[in-house]
Amino acid sequence: MDGFLKRTAADLLQRGVDLKDFQVILPNRRAGLFFTKYLGQLVTKPAYMPKVITIEDFFCDIAGKRPADKLSLIYELYKVFKPLSGSEESFDRFYFWGEMILRDFNDLDQFLVNPEKLFINLKEQKILESDWSFLSTTQIELIQAFWASFESRDRFHQEKFLRFWDVLFPLYKQFNTSLKTLGLAYGGAIYREVAEGLGKMKSPDKSIVFVGFNAFTGAEEKLVKYFVENFGAEVFWDIDRYYLNALNQEAGMFFRDYKKDKVLGPTFPQTTPARIKESERKVHTYAVPLKINQANMVGAILEAVPDLENNWEETVVILPDEQLLFPVLNLLPDKVNKINVTMGYPVKHTPVFTFLEAVVDLQRYIRVVNEDVLFYHKPVKELLSTVYLYDTAPEFSQNLIDGFTRNNTLYVSTSILSTGGPLFAKIFQQMTTDNLMDNLIELIQMLAEPLEENSMERTYLYQCFKQMNRLKAIVEKEIREEVSIAFLLRIFRQVFGEIKLPFKGEPLEGLQIMGVLESRNLDFKRVIICNMNEGSFPPSNSMNSMIPFNLRKAFGMPIQEQNDAIYAYTFYRLLHQAKDVHLLYTTAGSQGQVGEKSRYIHQLQIEMNQKGIQKKDSVTHIPVNLSAAKPISIKKDKSIINLLKRYTKPSNGEWEPVSFSPSALNVWLDCRLKFYLTYIAGIEVPEEVQEEVDPAIFGNLVHMSLENLYMGFIERKKRKVLEESDIDGLKDFVYPAVMKAIKKQYFLENEESQKLTGQLVIARDVLQKYLQGVLVKDKESAPFEIISLEAGKKYRAFVPINIEDGVVNVALGGIIDRVDRIGETVRLIDYKSGQDKKSFKGIDSLFDRDSKDRNKAAMQTFFYGLLYEANFPDNQFFLKPAIFNLREIFKEDFNPYLQETIGHQKKIEVTDYANYRDEYLLGLQGTLEEIFDKDQDFDQTTDTGKCEYCPYTNICSR
Repeated sequence: MDGFLKRTAADLLQRGVDLKDFQVILPNRRAGLFFTKYLGQLVTKPAYMPKVITIEDFFCDIAGKRPADKLSLIYELYKVFKPLSGSEESFDRFYFWGEMILRDFNDLDQFLVNPEKLFINLKEQKILESDWSFLSTTQIELIQAFWASFESRDRFHQEKFLRFWDVLFPLYKQFNTSLKTLGLAYGGAIYREVAEGLGKMKSPDKSIVFVGFNAFTGAEEKLVKYFVENFGAEVFWDIDRYYLNALNQEAGMFFRDYKKDKVLGPTFPQTTPARIKESERKVHTYAVPLKINQANMVGAILEAVPDLENNWEETVVILPDEQLLFPVLNLLPDKVNKINVTMGYPVKHTPVFTFLEAVVDLQRYIRVVNEDVLFYHKPVKELLSTVYLYDTAPEFSQNLIDGFTRNNTLYVSTSILSTGGPLFAKIFQQMTTDNLMDNLIELIQMLAEPLEENSMERTYLYQCFKQMNRLKAIVEKEIREEVSIAFLLRIFRQVFGEIKLPFKGEPLEGLQIMGVLESRNLDFKRVIICNMNEGSFPPSNSMNSMIPFNLRKAFGMPIQEQNDAIYAYTFYRLLHQAKDVHLLYTTAGSQGQVGEKSRYIHQLQIEMNQKGIQKKDSVTHIPVNLSAAKPISIKKDKSIINLLKRYTKPSNGEWEPVSFSPSALNVWLDCRLKFYLTYIAGIEVPEEVQEEVDPAIFGNLVHMSLENLYMGFIERKKRKVLEESDIDGLKDFVYPAVMKAIKKQYFLENEESQKLTGQLVIARDVLQKYLQGVLVKDKESAPFEIISLEAGKKYRAFVPINIEDGVVNVALGGIIDRVDRIGETVRLIDYKSGQDKKSFKGIDSLFDRDSKDRNKAAMQTFFYGLLYEANFPDNQFFLKPAIFNLREIFKEDFNPYLQETIGHQKKIEVTDYANYRDEYLLGLQGTLEEIFDKDQDFDQTTDTGKCEYCPYTNICSR
């Protein structure tokens, strides 16, 4: 292609002079690589190449120094800032502000702003008024507008701003003095030093050529003009008539100013090319739903490139958002066999960063019990699931992960974790602030050992290794007294969040993938640009700065308007040589807002009257099935009938029957499909480690605590009858009964400490209150005899039903929370921590699936009556179902017994299950016969309200 860099290289060659006598200065390294490539293609005989460097390197070569790394600079800034401001802020808290201040100092130096004039105090307004000779009328108006708006603010904000503003100039001076003493510098300081020392510069021994610049900083402009004026330097401009002559076109903003300049003006060509308007090209625009869909679209565009035209080095994919890099790479078509990536990719988006962050975070949640180090399950699970640990010991990792859920493990011992191998032992140990960073550095080396030399993962690790060593040097040398694990985690996130991996590649061949600014001066036949959204290209107008907008503008420092002009130029110059352009933007914006396409697309579609430009965007649709989910109904085939037989008593004893619980029957009455999924298909609901004391867990704790309380009494006293005097003695055992239940639930039995934290403290206190309430009611009922407790006996019964093949005996089973006897009455007690009602409208209502008021708890307690009679056929006592609803136990009118509602008002207390036996058994048999009915399908409930908390809603699409 006859691009700008190739034409510039040809121009130098045609002069017939020795190329080694030239020094070519370009905006970035990428342009330098292409320039060198074109020179190599054009030379016809052996020749020395010119020195090709970036403008930044040119400044550094002149100054004889390089910028220090940002971490060191910010720490030096912090050391100066702290005594000046009187701030007690720690370094990690200061890092964000320090980064902003350093950026501002860099800007004011690069644009040669007088810091003393910039940071002048409002209290010195008279000084400002008497010394405005260096400012233009427009600048003065901007400054006055700022201070006028400032004076309207409340006194608190004024004083706060002034305190900080007063510090900035002395901070700037002392910071630069400190850096000079240490032999350090930041980029802006180097630029200022060179620009202010140009008068002492000797004539260079090479001819200087500045190529492809658009927007100079103040220091760059001063240097270029000095070299042009004093040393005959040349400037090659990469421009087009379209945006140079149109005053409203922001892409030409800087060029129009430079063309008027008495030094730079004569360097412009006599005739300006008009490639954008006069060349034919096709411009396609695509609206895609989501950001990630752009990767699919890029793959489709490249797949459609004819094989005769797949000269891939003439095709570029521009990615304003680095996060699209890997999705695009993963979805490239197979015929793209060579790729060259040139862009920075944030380390924080890599798995290495996530892994190292989790290792540091792990240390924040350590518990030490009896000298055994325990780690919190969440960070452990995250680490075990990473490729670094899981691939090392997959079976070991999976067993641990499964064990967390199976055993509800909140903490796991290092003695268990370290058995996974050397990597596990290195990670799962208690680290101190003294050895944390050493361990991380060793860990990075361990991760890198098995990797190939040039692998991407090794590149990630190398960048992390370098930065970790820098961080370690600063922490150990300077701020040891401030270090804590929390401090290290915060500074780790601050520092590593800013690192970018510098992907580099030789531009010899292959598809080019790069960021926006890396494309400067490069020409391509086919251009694909992603994220052509306003706010992305150009970037949003959020410039983090301590210096207000008006003051930045008044003193000629960069503002968003200039940033937009740079991006506008970068976009339009990609059109100089392009014949096939594809612009992609997303219709889904951030935070639920609609994505807006870039102003540059609007400009092309509205302002440029070219046939090849697509005026309407191609909208990419993702198929969405909006049709209503079809009802699910499962018929009973032979395999299901055979599975149901498991619940019946065999005549020959060939299998041990499984019992239907009252819960299973309630599920059948609620939703037949849910019954099938749970008890026939056996689909298990994924379990999670439960830390919060949700209603289900609290219910378990209630049952276990009461069981511990009364079982403990029976074991101590060797009797089951409790007198009224015994109840008072039980109050002393409430606390240990509750603690034993909590420790069993959360697998804390081996811990000697009785100290709980968080929600468990609240749960413990509430449980104690409930148990004391039960004791009050039991004292009113004493004396009574405990017949069985939850753990003591599982009751079982068989109920005959008629099915197509004859009579079968269906197994029923359940655990009664507590069975006791008061005089001639046996109470069948069910503890409830919810708000279950005790009234019901007759036995029929207990089996009426269409009834909104069906009392499941009553159905369950009557079920216990059936079980008790089956297990005690000689029973002569009354059987009285009871529900101890703990939320109501403190009410004066608390009544635990079931009540049948007759008519609208009258309620009759259930005093004996025998009075309801026959009717209940009939309803139960009818329900069981329905379950075994071959013609009754497993279908969905018609009451979708029951689906709200169902674990199978994703299956049903309800």
